[in-house]
Amino acid sequence: MNFRVYILAIVSFVVGMAELIVGGILDLISNDLNISIGTAGELITIYSLVFAIASPILLTLTAKVERKRLSFISLLIFLLGNMVAFLSPNFYVLFFSRMISAASGSLLVLLCVTIASCIVKEEFRARAIGIIFMGISGSLVLGVPIGLVLASRFGWRVPFLFIALLTLISMVGVHFFLTRMEPKAVIPLRMQLLTLKNTKTLFAQLTSLLFLTGHLTLYAYLTPFLKTMLHLNAGWISIFYFIFGISSVFGGGLGGWLADKWGSKKSILTIITVFSIVIFILPKTAFSVTLFVIVMMIWSMLSWAITPAQQNYLIETSPETSDIQQSLNNSALHFGIAFGSAIGGMVVNEYSVVYNASVGSVFILLALICAIVSITKSAERTREIQSIQ
Repeated sequence: MNFRVYILAIVSFVVGMAELIVGGILDLISNDLNISIGTAGELITIYSLVFAIASPILLTLTAKVERKRLSFISLLIFLLGNMVAFLSPNFYVLFFSRMISAASGSLLVLLCVTIASCIVKEEFRARAIGIIFMGISGSLVLGVPIGLVLASRFGWRVPFLFIALLTLISMVGVHFFLTRMEPKAVIPLRMQLLTLKNTKTLFAQLTSLLFLTGHLTLYAYLTPFLKTMLHLNAGWISIFYFIFGISSVFGGGLGGWLADKWGSKKSILTIITVFSIVIFILPKTAFSVTLFVIVMMIWSMLSWAITPAQQNYLIETSPETSDIQQSLNNSALHFGIAFGSAIGGMVVNEYSVVYNASVGSVFILLALICAIVSITKSAERTREIQSIQ
């Protein structure tokens, strides 16, 4: 494997850590800035919302910029965003810093995938892309627990400084090891959105959006949930996040295995059905830490197991627009993260974090309905995209 792919994986690791770390330190931010947990949760919402919107727009606007140069500039902006977060005197500046980091981070992930797929031989392309996403999942396993330890010892600002330092290292790697790469033609955003006129793909994308909405309704507030349900301290919470991260990596492999063995459609329906049950019963297992950990691990595994099956289903459903569907699915996932964290915040503010799992399970059931509609709908061809090919 081309060693430059691993440099790009480090970039994706850093971006993933910046996105995921806030969920674990919401209580520290809330206490220090004198805001509610729900308000602090808006930092997750705005990050994912900007990420979802900026991703396709920035890719189109920067279509003519050389890729190495664009990667370096994006990393520089990402570095500034995290430094602003580290130095932010109040919630509003921190909120703005998350917008900067999200916009630059969204472009960095797309660039990592694009560059990685171009610098390896065709037979290694899927593996290279998998390594990029391993960087993101790796941030869940290592980056977030490390960030939580730093935050508990030195305050919530320090993880952002740590991310900034990792970004600086990434910039050095990009500058010295990546070679120039001219951009390829990018399909206009309007044409990308027109592919959603296909009912099967539209409801498939809605499945991803609603699934992540349900998941983040609870996961975005996992720290206060663990404190409320199991009365854990900061050290144990870091361990629980590490367990969650390890389970998620296995979940990605499980999802790929199920998709190969059962097919995408059966895998999607099975994963969503079991996931809805698991997230609903999770609070009811709090009487036993052992049972809770087991159910939490299944929850984590299934939250990542859906991705390989869903991506494969999108390719099967609309092979002529498969690249576009992957891009749109990335936006759908982040819209789901934004909506889930916002809804979870409302539940926390108005009621209690105890109810977040039940509310989340409702959205998972809606995702199941959308999946059934998509799978049972007759195939349609997307003529709009064919006309420009």
